Amino acid sequence: MISGRAGCGLQYGVKRSGSAVGYCALSIKCGTRNEEGFHSGIAHFVEHTIFKGTSHRSASVINGYLDRLGGELNAFTTKEEIVFHATVLKEDLQKAAALLFELATCATFPEHEINTEKGVVIDEIHSYKDTPSEDIYDRFEEMLFEGHPLSGPILGSVASVKKITHDELIRFVKEKFTPEKMAFTIVADIDEKKMEKDVLKLAQKYFGSSGMAEATATTDEEAMAGRRPEPWNGCNRFDKTLSKRNHQANCIIGGLAPSLYQERERLATVLLGNILGGPASNSILNSVLREKNGWVYGVECGYVQYSDSGMITISFGCDKNNLDRCIRTIEKEIRKLQETTLSDRKLKAAKKQLLGQLAVSSDNGETQCLSMGKGLISYGKITGDRQTKDLVDGITAEDVREMAQTLFAPEKLSRLIYI
Repeated sequence: MISGRAGCGLQYGVKRSGSAVGYCALSIKCGTRNEEGFHSGIAHFVEHTIFKGTSHRSASVINGYLDRLGGELNAFTTKEEIVFHATVLKEDLQKAAALLFELATCATFPEHEINTEKGVVIDEIHSYKDTPSEDIYDRFEEMLFEGHPLSGPILGSVASVKKITHDELIRFVKEKFTPEKMAFTIVADIDEKKMEKDVLKLAQKYFGSSGMAEATATTDEEAMAGRRPEPWNGCNRFDKTLSKRNHQANCIIGGLAPSLYQERERLATVLLGNILGGPASNSILNSVLREKNGWVYGVECGYVQYSDSGMITISFGCDKNNLDRCIRTIEKEIRKLQETTLSDRKLKAAKKQLLGQLAVSSDNGETQCLSMGKGLISYGKITGDRQTKDLVDGITAEDVREMAQTLFAPEKLSRLIYI
């Protein structure tokens, strides 16, 4: 695996695989939290409309370009990043890479395409509103981070989306899509050195005349460390029940959690969340609420990490008659984790399960590619599997108990119920 920084400031990473399929991604450190001075939802709207034409290709040509090669072109937006990615046969990687660079630098945002896409995004907003399990999560995050840039909904509002203009889209891309905020990653069975040269040529072609300063002598990791924000410790605690006239009750309990850069606390939180309400059926809450009692169809402990904060949540949907007993049971299981240290056997089993889940997930080339991009724009480096294992192995039972005490302290928890 190789990684580095092009002269224009763009970071890149290339990793070999044993597949005939190649994956590439252009990750941009710019998301919903960076919309100040623009209408809410513009980051997500850019992700939608950037495929609608460039100075070299029309929307129909872009849409069919990789399809004709048997490949796929996709994108997504989060609170802190926009990512464009493609999956193709490895011999077509050069074409896919050139298309991603072109989209990021030459998009024209035709007026008629903007109007059409507004209808699509507004329908998406309504779809979320009609799905209680989705809407309650967005509302919880909005309330928890009230007054902070992370509070904004990724999709924006119907009113804000209607106000987005062509000139605003052009300005957003010009201001935010700069090389030093980007990472380009590839996972494929290719000659890494040759692909490195090809990536550098593309970077020079699309960014070389942008007037960006040459990379300094500092390492990418040092440069990223210098730009890390201070942890945000604001607390908007609430306990709110909203009448939605839904068939079932939906509930989220949670609060603030460690940021991306609080390494030890972050990893202890990941392990704690997996033990408490991870995807496996043997997680504590799945075992008690679903498998033993049948009170819920599903329950999840989620942990989202941002550059200056994080959010941990326990979410579930249940029959309204079971709501109180579900909440009491969750509180009881949390107290056990706060008061009792995990045995060596249980801790070892929990670590093995987590590392196994991570290994299975990262065995997918697309997942690897996206993870590499996240690592580069967040840390200025790509963390290998061995490093991850060593970090997880370093977490103690006391670390897990302390995080349970800290994160789930009653005075720090918020709750939102749809009923």
